[in-house]
Amino acid sequence: MVEERQANPQPSSSICPPDKIIFDEERGEYICTETGEVIEERIIDQGPEWRAFTPEEKEKRSRVGGPLNQTIHDMGISTVIDWKDKDAMGRSLDPKRRLEVLRWRKWQIRARIQSSIDRNLAQAMNELERIGNLLNLSKAVKDEAALIYRKAVEKGLVRGRSIESVVAASIYAACRRMKMARTLDEIAQFTKANRKEVARCYRLILRELDIDVPVSDPKDYVTRIGNLLGLSGATMRTAADIIEKAKNMGLTAGKDPAGLAAAAIYIAALLNDERRTQKEIAQVAGVTEVTVRNRYKELTQELKIQIPSQ
Repeated sequence: MVEERQANPQPSSSICPPDKIIFDEERGEYICTETGEVIEERIIDQGPEWRAFTPEEKEKRSRVGGPLNQTIHDMGISTVIDWKDKDAMGRSLDPKRRLEVLRWRKWQIRARIQSSIDRNLAQAMNELERIGNLLNLSKAVKDEAALIYRKAVEKGLVRGRSIESVVAASIYAACRRMKMARTLDEIAQFTKANRKEVARCYRLILRELDIDVPVSDPKDYVTRIGNLLGLSGATMRTAADIIEKAKNMGLTAGKDPAGLAAAAIYIAALLNDERRTQKEIAQVAGVTEVTVRNRYKELTQELKIQIPSQ
């Protein structure tokens, strides 16, 4: 592709007028159209390495600016005035300038949050960050939860409901989608809302937003429970094999995945001589001892597992 472009300062030997010089993008050369003389060659292309044929493609492929952050109410597009009260050289500001910057900061905060939706998202994203940190969730899970919450706001599902409950439900849905082993009870304990309210909001999100959430797999809980109990990899592998056998026999249908994982861990620990009490495992898994005991009896009887005598 040949394009007309103003050439760089020409060598003194060149007599070509500037309006007759064109730029050949394929060759990276400035060429005179009258004499055919190559004015300058091996030009470095300063443009992007990608091509775009529509405005939408150009906007999508452009990498100008910082990355968007779903966990910030304005996605990190706006700027933030720092609270350090220091200039670009790291020197502290004098009192007069400090008061002036304080006024800038107040107006900047007001400018970032203008509508009721902005206020809602700002409060919700702070809550999401708090719960996510308490649960040690990865950034990918928090981003997914923020995206689900934004869809709920757009659909008007938050109106008349507790922001905390909808945020907790969004986090649970994100954990299920990302196969992160977290129970509804674990998430609900870090909110003022009760489990029943969070579960109601979760069902509403699934129904109204048409989100595809996979069935929770008990094996997703095995690694987390095993690590918290300090069990070996062999024991966790044995527990995963027990769950797989139970799944093939149809024993996992309708059962709490955390309870099944806890029972499988208990059996595997007994088989590998890494004994843990049912109370220890139940506390880590977030289930009751009765659940562990019942699932343990079912698995040992149906799978015909012989437990060595203590």
